[in-house]
Amino acid sequence: MRLTTGARLGPYHVLGLLGAGGMGEVYKARDVRLDRTVAIKVLSREFAANRDRRERFEREARAVAALNHPNICDLHDVGEAPDPEAQGSQTDSIPFLVMEYLEGQTLADRLVRGPLPIREVLRHAIELASALDHAHQQGLVHRDLKPGNVMLTRDGAKLLDFGLAKLRPAPDLISLPTISPEDPLTVEKALLGTFPYMSPEQLAGRDTDARSDLFAFGAMLYEMASGRRAFEGSTTATLIGAILHTDPPPLSSVEPLTPPALDRVVSRCLAKDPENRWQTARDLMLELKWIAEHAQQSLTPVARPVRKTWKVGLLAAAVLAILATVVTAFNVAYARRGPTGAAMMRLTFSPPEGLTLADLDIGGPVMISPDGRQLAFVATGQDGRQLLWVRPLESLDARALPETDGAVLPFWSPDSESLGFFSQGKLKRIQIDGPAPQTLCDAILPRGGTWSRHGEILFAANVARALYRIPAAGGIAVPLPADGFNTERHWPVFLPDGRHYVYFARPQQWGIFIATLDSSDVRLLLSDYVSVDYAPGYLLGLVGSSRSTRAGTLMAHPSIPHASS
Repeated sequence: MRLTTGARLGPYHVLGLLGAGGMGEVYKARDVRLDRTVAIKVLSREFAANRDRRERFEREARAVAALNHPNICDLHDVGEAPDPEAQGSQTDSIPFLVMEYLEGQTLADRLVRGPLPIREVLRHAIELASALDHAHQQGLVHRDLKPGNVMLTRDGAKLLDFGLAKLRPAPDLISLPTISPEDPLTVEKALLGTFPYMSPEQLAGRDTDARSDLFAFGAMLYEMASGRRAFEGSTTATLIGAILHTDPPPLSSVEPLTPPALDRVVSRCLAKDPENRWQTARDLMLELKWIAEHAQQSLTPVARPVRKTWKVGLLAAAVLAILATVVTAFNVAYARRGPTGAAMMRLTFSPPEGLTLADLDIGGPVMISPDGRQLAFVATGQDGRQLLWVRPLESLDARALPETDGAVLPFWSPDSESLGFFSQGKLKRIQIDGPAPQTLCDAILPRGGTWSRHGEILFAANVARALYRIPAAGGIAVPLPADGFNTERHWPVFLPDGRHYVYFARPQQWGIFIATLDSSDVRLLLSDYVSVDYAPGYLLGLVGSSRSTRAGTLMAHPSIPHASS
């Protein structure tokens, strides 16, 4: 039943259509009694004509109206609208719901622009898990959890549309979620729902409970963090098969910066057997809070207020971590290879007991020395100090370097005897077996550094996102000329000849550029890549653009001969 602007439903004055779906239409309206804007959902005639479902809807609507949670859209009222097309049917009215009117955008609309930053993913996931916990404790299972039923507002995420919620326990025939008329996987709207978020037990027609919501939650969380659906298929049959029989790629393989604990949370939500999932939304919420608190502690600077203005993309930091690991294995094997060639090597690293490794986007990745013998990393001790640490590969004992409080983004000297790093708005260097560090120059908002075999350091810093050049022994930092392509240049890496260097740049031209010291020669080397590092004979880079079919793939490219001598 379609309402026109200006129509009246009791005290509600219809202002216009907001949207439509399989269960009916949603309108913006004005409650003239309380002088507030509301949203009214008028249910479809087919839904209203089924007496059993109508009675059940009215019973459960009263239960939903009793929910009181900051992350659940309030249900204010339930009413009935006369049906002008009843014509002797078993009902002459259509039920409608009066809900809180929310300003913002749905999570589905936000995901069109790609994945959410990890901080936002965790924040909204905690809010939604809390909302589900509240509903489940009241005996309500949502059964239609999906991005289209989540509204992102200034005050946080709001869970919408409990219209298909059921009071447990209530064995029943499968009740399928609402669908979007534009959904290409929907063939018959009266029977099919939003398949990508349905649990295996829903698809199999078995009874559902709170754990079915947690499966849908996991699918939605996967999409929030990665920008892609957990389950996909070109046809309805292949999609159902994927949900019933296959597991999605690990979240960390799609979005490298994903905290391992979050990867575990999602995997457990998406278990095929409900017994293997999280058993309550509360347990899930507490786990998410732990992840968020741990991440926040790692992201909190020690005596570094400038960190509040840190805006480096999380993906670039993740890329550096991946490349550091790959280059570590490659360089160690290369340095120690015998006459028959290099053997495959694998390296894992865990911080020593009592230390917390700094998050990648703050402290930077673990860095192996050029001689393949030592590791450098940033970690926080039990005293709360964030310091620069070194550890020989042959030992499990690490030691903190003196007076390196607030250190971030370390990089090695070519002789493996010193480290460059950033701390308290300065670029500094320190001998690993020497005294206190030497301050070289100012460096606000650092974006990485690199040290050439000729004793020069390049680093990216400051609001202008510029590249600077300074003698490693100390001197004046000189900005390199703008390259004419970009406004931001990050993560410089010297090539072995000490003259050529590569860097990531954005936003006018996104990719890896190669340039030469004392020359204006700059050219695009790898389009759509977000970071690069050097291994003997190769440039290792990660494709980062969502426009590429190889996004998230680590690639090896033969390095430029004259730059790798």
